[in-house]
Amino acid sequence: MKKPLFPLQYEFPNGQDDFYELNDSQNAKPLGAHIQAEDIEDLDTQKLFVATRRATIKVVLKWLRIHRNELSPSTYVVGLTNAECKVIHREEGQEPYKLIVLQRPLHTTYEVDRFLANVNENMQPGGYLYCHSLTSAMQREIIRQKYPKVISSIVFAFDYIWHRVFPKLRLTKKIYFYFTKGKKRVFNRVEILGRLYRAGFEVIDEGSHNNEFFVFCRKIKEPITNTVPSGSPIIKLNRIGKNGKKIGVYKFRTMYSYSEYLQPYIYTYNKLDSSSKFANDYRVNFWGRLMRPIWLDELPMLANLLKGEMKLVGVRPLSQHYFSLYSPEMQQLRIKTKPGLLPPFYYDAKTPKNIDDVQESERRYLEAYLKHPFRTDWRYFWGIIGNIIFRHKRSH
Repeated sequence: MKKPLFPLQYEFPNGQDDFYELNDSQNAKPLGAHIQAEDIEDLDTQKLFVATRRATIKVVLKWLRIHRNELSPSTYVVGLTNAECKVIHREEGQEPYKLIVLQRPLHTTYEVDRFLANVNENMQPGGYLYCHSLTSAMQREIIRQKYPKVISSIVFAFDYIWHRVFPKLRLTKKIYFYFTKGKKRVFNRVEILGRLYRAGFEVIDEGSHNNEFFVFCRKIKEPITNTVPSGSPIIKLNRIGKNGKKIGVYKFRTMYSYSEYLQPYIYTYNKLDSSSKFANDYRVNFWGRLMRPIWLDELPMLANLLKGEMKLVGVRPLSQHYFSLYSPEMQQLRIKTKPGLLPPFYYDAKTPKNIDDVQESERRYLEAYLKHPFRTDWRYFWGIIGNIIFRHKRSH
């Protein structure tokens, strides 16, 4: 006998049967990943995708309610209550699910990371997850439309501090969740996607319209549990140091929370710019756009300098993802020395145009440094300072 889905807890008015109602197309922005229906392997997921793309969550849930008897036992709809959003229900001996749909918005789900990990554990490899959320940009627009301009700015400032800053700081986190239970906190789009990647999912389709952000994901691996995301103004990033040893590099936060888990997604859809960094990197927050050009975000790296993990001039400390983009020869050459605060391509007269140019610049520096360490760093240091002062070289 087929196991029933969880009850769909949204009640629809009688006679409302327009499942394919689209929203204002001006509100629909093409973002990141988009998939074609024929590329979806699970039949239930394909049907849901075709019937409800760019529809509101009410329409999605209505479609599921009408068609529930046509869906296979491998499809599961999670209810709205806190209890239902803590542990996925699965009978003993029952196969993991191929499609899981979340009724409750992610931003109101308590302990969302733990819940998404539980979703992953109860899903077949390659299984699909459908979820939705309110983003911080949408919240700002709602406030802007609700209040006059000056008042809306004040309201948004208080809303931002209470629902976005307080939940992330160690001193205020417990106070915030005691009073709100996390029901009205707001996530940035980057944080939503980053949480999904941390939970072992790959985003295959996303879109936003009518103050709702929708994401289709596919399970590609187990959840990441060996790192703890931080909301602190100073962050510690895992980087590759001398001899391939992992070091924790300190920086002022210039990206939204969970950005570090989103590197594969950004690389796929944004690629790299002329400085070998991600082009149009929307993970960078407001403060990051102010601090990065003048290197203020890198001041905490002085702690790494004092600890002996880095030196003043040298190749940048790279994440595992960036490191994997380098040629095997350059990977081996890079780990022969400590990384540095001032990268060698700031010494060059011409700014590198791509990652190959960056590697060639680093090769010249490393080969010279391995022969004459002090003389090379002395020459590069004054050359970099001169380029910064007279040629206005800037970070990105």
